[in-house]
Amino acid sequence: MDARTLIGERQRRVWLRAGSGAFGTFRDLVEQTVDPAQWPFACGMEQNVLIYDGDEIRELEQDADSRTELMAEWAEAFLDGPGVIAIRNAVEDQEVIDVATGVFERIIEEQRSTDAGGGDHFAKPGANDRIWNALQKHCLAAPENFARYWGSVAIDLASRAWLGDGYQVTAQVNRVNPGGEAQTAHRDYHLGFMTPERLEAFPSLVHKLSPALTLQGAIAHCDMPVESGPTMLLPFSQAFHEGYIAYSDQRYQDWFRAHRSQLPLNKGDALFFNPALMHAAGSNVSENIYRTANLLQVSSAFGRPIEAVDRTRLCLHLYPVLLAARRDGTMTDREIACAIAASAEGYPFPTNLDNDPPVGGLAPSSQSDLMTELLFAGAATGEALEALRAQAERKRS
Repeated sequence: MDARTLIGERQRRVWLRAGSGAFGTFRDLVEQTVDPAQWPFACGMEQNVLIYDGDEIRELEQDADSRTELMAEWAEAFLDGPGVIAIRNAVEDQEVIDVATGVFERIIEEQRSTDAGGGDHFAKPGANDRIWNALQKHCLAAPENFARYWGSVAIDLASRAWLGDGYQVTAQVNRVNPGGEAQTAHRDYHLGFMTPERLEAFPSLVHKLSPALTLQGAIAHCDMPVESGPTMLLPFSQAFHEGYIAYSDQRYQDWFRAHRSQLPLNKGDALFFNPALMHAAGSNVSENIYRTANLLQVSSAFGRPIEAVDRTRLCLHLYPVLLAARRDGTMTDREIACAIAASAEGYPFPTNLDNDPPVGGLAPSSQSDLMTELLFAGAATGEALEALRAQAERKRS
């Protein structure tokens, strides 16, 4: 047996032991109970989910020290705490949510008429309506609404708490219609979207690393009582290292069904959680609630996002909108920065270093850097769009 085969066999035995012999460790982890006293910024706890108030977040984030402490608390919650937080009133303007919902509904009807879209990762086809790459479709259809929607301080803080600067937003709208059945309990991207055979090809270190590359989120676009099937969650399950291999085992699925949390949400609320947390959309047993959520998969600057987004195209659509908003005072500079972070590429690499070399520093400017510089200098739209196109061309190989 050669060395490569021997390493592969050893790796396989490690994961087979993990999948079959660690249920006791899993049970001990998920039987923990949240102690609210350990989470000073939370306004409450429900079903082991930490609850935060969006209005309080927007107020305290204006103080740099409080903002840093809040993000540290959230990072700890995602890593070693329950793995999930809920932010009430994360998007404070209900009209912004309603306009975005109308945009999504029109896209869904167009997809239905052309047999486009559809499908799901963990549910039967036809149980719901999906909009893939909703981030880009939303921006191109309604850039003014997009800017106000993604100008959310709460979304930005949660993303930065786990992923840091230069995060990359992707989003997929999911509308679970009355009668839609629950998903299978699962973990998410990256390793959560692999077969067991494929998972065994990745060493233990990568199983630890994968959750640090993505943050899962969901923004409620309607009130979601339990009968409409809001997301089911198993707090603390993200800390079970062997979970990517083990979660499909029937014992883990049975434990999830018996012990999962299911928090009702109101329109404008948001959930954020570690992608390694076992979770699943619930069954919509209501008669008339079309449960609509914008599902976020926010990626680290150092990871690969799940969808290809034409961020240059987004910037070209958004620039005149953000410029007007800044001139008119309809968005604060902080909200504009949040909208830029959600749309522009925040990391300078990969790039073509022959055409885009680092000048005066260790790295060239990112698209987000350029967009911010142009906006806050008040550059005219024509000049700015030309500069953004030129930068994009330089970065191409």
